[in-house]
Amino acid sequence: MARAGFYAVESGKISFRRDGHWYNDDERIENPRIALLFSRSLKRAPDGGYYLQVAEERAPVTVEDTPYVVVTVEDAPDGGLIVVTNDEEREPLDPATLVVGAEHVLYCMVKGGRFRARFLRSAYYHLADRFVAGDGGKGFAIEINGRRYPIRYAAAAHNPS
Repeated sequence: MARAGFYAVESGKISFRRDGHWYNDDERIENPRIALLFSRSLKRAPDGGYYLQVAEERAPVTVEDTPYVVVTVEDAPDGGLIVVTNDEEREPLDPATLVVGAEHVLYCMVKGGRFRARFLRSAYYHLADRFVAGDGGKGFAIEINGRRYPIRYAAAAHNPS
């Protein structure tokens, strides 16, 4: 176990997993401040991979599914929805970007449409009362401010962007 919950960026194999948690080797990083620092320090490499850049330290990161997860959903004053990601950023949900992937996991686009984010179960359940049958009774849609947005199904298992 890391001393006092601190993890040097260059120590061990760092990964961000589909459960929304950071790991050093196979040990979950329990310190929420370190996890938040890592979430805010994640960068995309030109080759499509990911790395952490913390001050002068830099280390490659394995991203298991998506680089961000939606940890909660909040109601917006205008009747829309706000998604809160693992880096504690808040942004309006673009319901047109909702897609169901493998294993019935819900995703949306975040960070100005640059990254796909996986909904954690608690965030998904916040949306449940807004789900309605799709047009013609096929599939599902989400209703926000009286408007229906179809929820698409991903052609592939997932797109780790």
